[in-house]
Amino acid sequence: MPPTRGRPIALKLLVLLLVPLTSLVGLWVFAASLTAGDGLRLLQINELVRNLSNPAEQMDVQLQSERLISVEFLTNGRGRDRLTTQRALTDRTVATFRQLAAQQRDVSPQMAAQLTALYGKLDELPRIRREVDGPSPAPLEVIDGYSQIVDATFRMRDAMVLVPDTSLYRKARAVTMLGEAKDFLSRERAVITVVLARGRATETEREAFIGMVATRRLLYTQALPHLDAGLRAPYEQLVGSPAYREFLTVENSLRGEAVLTGLPAAAATWPVDAGNLWAAVERNQFEAVQAVVQRVDPAADNILTKIGVAGGLGLVAVVASVLLSLRFRRRLGDELAGLRDAATELAEMRLAGLVRRLRAGGQTPSPEEVAPLEVKADTTEVRDIVAAFNHVQATAVEAAVDQARLRHGVSQVFVNLARRNQSLLHRQLLQLDAMEHKTEEPEVLEDLFRLDHLTTRMRRHAESLLILSDQAPGRGWRNPVPVHDVLRAAVAEVEEYQRVEVLQPPPVAVLGSAVTDVAHLVAELVENATLFSPPETRVDLRTTSTRGGIIVEVEDRGLGLTRAELDELNARLAEAPEFDLARSDRLGLFVVSRLAARHGIKVRLGPSPYGGLTASVALPSSLLAGRPAVAGR
Repeated sequence: MPPTRGRPIALKLLVLLLVPLTSLVGLWVFAASLTAGDGLRLLQINELVRNLSNPAEQMDVQLQSERLISVEFLTNGRGRDRLTTQRALTDRTVATFRQLAAQQRDVSPQMAAQLTALYGKLDELPRIRREVDGPSPAPLEVIDGYSQIVDATFRMRDAMVLVPDTSLYRKARAVTMLGEAKDFLSRERAVITVVLARGRATETEREAFIGMVATRRLLYTQALPHLDAGLRAPYEQLVGSPAYREFLTVENSLRGEAVLTGLPAAAATWPVDAGNLWAAVERNQFEAVQAVVQRVDPAADNILTKIGVAGGLGLVAVVASVLLSLRFRRRLGDELAGLRDAATELAEMRLAGLVRRLRAGGQTPSPEEVAPLEVKADTTEVRDIVAAFNHVQATAVEAAVDQARLRHGVSQVFVNLARRNQSLLHRQLLQLDAMEHKTEEPEVLEDLFRLDHLTTRMRRHAESLLILSDQAPGRGWRNPVPVHDVLRAAVAEVEEYQRVEVLQPPPVAVLGSAVTDVAHLVAELVENATLFSPPETRVDLRTTSTRGGIIVEVEDRGLGLTRAELDELNARLAEAPEFDLARSDRLGLFVVSRLAARHGIKVRLGPSPYGGLTASVALPSSLLAGRPAVAGR
């Protein structure tokens, strides 16, 4: 089973470098986002101011005017045309607000909730107008109805928290509070109109007015300290102006209990005093709003400039770190890849080719075959590995040469022993043949036949040593031999030849040059079949013709082999491996694989229908003669 392929070192280097690089990038993103978030939120104010704040401010102005005109219409019954014109103006500002608000995206949940509440209050505007046009409207309820709509616009602005608690945000929040104080001033004007028309104030009107005054003054007190000198100066001048002091007198008069019974003579000037203060407050509010809006862009630009300087330098450092890390990874990966390729070329090509050549009887390795590895590397450890590989190469080449010499020496020993045995056995067979012709006693003749058969088997084993040494046997044939005679000759070289039944083969012959090897090959398979099957069973030897030659099948009735063992043996028969002295238990299969490879014969083992094995020997047509010929040496 091949080893599991691990992860490449380039990936491991990337993972190793990815941790600090990710941390560095994360720190840079975190630091940049902390600063950039404020600047981006400041820039978003423009869109919110354009789509929500400014349209709401214009809508508040028209609602305040409609509230005052409606109260005047309720008190004196005059000004219907003026009220109708004002309602049309209010409707246009409301429609504009709804249209621009619908275009606003990415609002916060709090903002969305306040917008929904404001839409609900705007939907009540027709009801308020119906009360104004009704037979007996309550002035304070009308004032409160308009006031609830305006309050909803201020609650919506309170939800427009786009920046942290910076000085600019505090200034914007203070200006919004002054705008709300301005609305309470508008409510006071409406109450003054109601009180003047009646000539006195009711307790409910007086308490409502006291609450409006207290709220307006509180909003002024809370908002002014948060403004800088430039924004606060107009309001401080207004507080010290005669118009403001005169309106304070009006507020104090209406807060007193005397208004419950009647109004002073100076009450006739109250609308004028309130109008003068309203004009000044409206002018100051408009200028303050514009001043705050104009400060948003420079503040955002200043923050973004800092981001560009600090974040840009940080980004350059991050990019430089990434590039240097990737370059280091690539260079080290290239060095290791070059080392891998050189080692692979050494193991799979140079050393493998050298070993094959030495096994085939080659001479001493050439300088090119033992040239040291050359890998372009600047890393000390990689150079040390290259030097170690060169040392390993020298040792491996030396070991391969020594092994080739040893194998050649062993092969020569096999050849010498086999040739000597062949010579002696050949002489012994001639002597036995002469003795068989001289005697006529049956018992003696039977003993001589047994010796002859034993000697024939010994000769086959001697030839096996020659075959394992890649040498040709000494005996051969000039003419083709019938395949039936070849098979019978093979059976004659097996100890238990009586158990083998040779079925009638087709009328073809084997070429004389291959007769000895084919007989030897079949004899080895037949002997294995007799050895690994019960003594009382028989071994069948049948031959069938095919389009490409003939197939000789040796079938036994033994125990058989497992599929894994069959696959291993078939692989050995197909590849003709080098003879391994440590695996001499399968000596016959080594001989069969050598002979099959020598003549292009295919041998395969498979299960037999009788429970044993069937060895199939495919003899190609190149080893066959069309007609059987008389055997002759």
